[in-house]
Amino acid sequence: MRQPLENVKIFADRRQQLAKLIPGAALIVAAPPEYTRNASVQHDFRQDSNMYYLTGFEEPDSICVLRPGMNPETVLFVRRKDPTRETWDGFRFGPEEAQRQFKVDKTFAIDEFDKEIIGLLQGVEKLYYRFYKNEEVDHQIEKALLGLRTSQGRTGYGLLSIYDADELLGEMRVVKSEFDISNLRVACEVTSHAHAETMKYVKPGMSEREIHGFFIYQLMKKGSAREGYGTIVASGASACTLHYVFNDQICKSGDLLLIDAGGEHNYYTADVTRTFPVNGKFTEAQAEVYQGVLNVQKAVIAQVRPGVPFQELQDLGSSLLTDLMLELGLISGRKEDIMKANQHRKYYPHGIGHFLGMDVHDSGLYLCKKGTPRKLEPGMVFTVEPGLYIPANDTSAAPEYRGIGVRIEDNILVTGNGYENLTQNCPKEIADIERIMSGSR
Repeated sequence: MRQPLENVKIFADRRQQLAKLIPGAALIVAAPPEYTRNASVQHDFRQDSNMYYLTGFEEPDSICVLRPGMNPETVLFVRRKDPTRETWDGFRFGPEEAQRQFKVDKTFAIDEFDKEIIGLLQGVEKLYYRFYKNEEVDHQIEKALLGLRTSQGRTGYGLLSIYDADELLGEMRVVKSEFDISNLRVACEVTSHAHAETMKYVKPGMSEREIHGFFIYQLMKKGSAREGYGTIVASGASACTLHYVFNDQICKSGDLLLIDAGGEHNYYTADVTRTFPVNGKFTEAQAEVYQGVLNVQKAVIAQVRPGVPFQELQDLGSSLLTDLMLELGLISGRKEDIMKANQHRKYYPHGIGHFLGMDVHDSGLYLCKKGTPRKLEPGMVFTVEPGLYIPANDTSAAPEYRGIGVRIEDNILVTGNGYENLTQNCPKEIADIERIMSGSR
């Protein structure tokens, strides 16, 4: 896909901002390796988020090197033009066109990386790079560092110090720009629409796989290039498996259906979970659990504002869900003792949410360098997703609750004085869900 020229300045501005953070240092980011699915079939390629964040370049077999200085230099290594391969695999920019389109300082063919990289690292004080994402590039970097050390002769200098590029870039990405937020808004709108349409579509007797396919259709019809992560479509007791991946069961009347899914727009993804009855009508027990979880979610979201430590939201969610477990008779005893012993985690084993952006579990530190909980700032985006999961074989729970799994997840933007729910148009009130599923408007 060709990069729209009007967006190129955004990537250049990010590189300029980055250069100010690391004077005297170089940074290298690389595309991930392509993986074989089976035989001669490859998995769909998706560019590394940091590589895209800094360049907008989407092709595999590419590496970006940022060099320090008064006028920081961006060097891009890309695949050569190859008419034969392009006949089979599609368009390639090639070095010359990549330099022109993406407004970088220099470009080389990717097979020239080993020859050029030592020279590019001359005079650099330290290097930012994340190992263990692309084994081939790791070996090339190690070889370059040894070559650089040798080229310095008997100077007494050791190997160039390496720092984590992903942590550095993660801190740049954790507070979103207006450009970031505009893309997240679209992803959230498309995803909310897909969830609502899927609620209307679901009927008893459908397979989870059919519902998954319908959801993807709704995303792509609205322009999403792909899912933001592996979609979970879990009916009945399968909803108690947090990362259920099979999506192969038949949805039965009387069961709940949990869909955790999001669409990606310009590399930014939404992450929304909705739980609703397959037949369109909550049972009394289902409604009791669902409304309890929804009340917790609303209470947590209501506390979002700048200056609140993210950990406080986690603690509040755990506390309120423990109250719900006590009300439902799932656990008994003193609340303080239950939480101290982590007994509540039997039914709520995950956290209240996570950062959201170019990755579904987006970058950024949750603890400050001194180990103190990070406080919310305007521009942060994260999920709020309390849940309650009661296994079907849990004989300590009342029979009517067994096999009920509920999670409700929205995407929240921290504003100057509070929050904005980016997925507020995705139905989650019991009355709204039942009305939509009945065909009423």
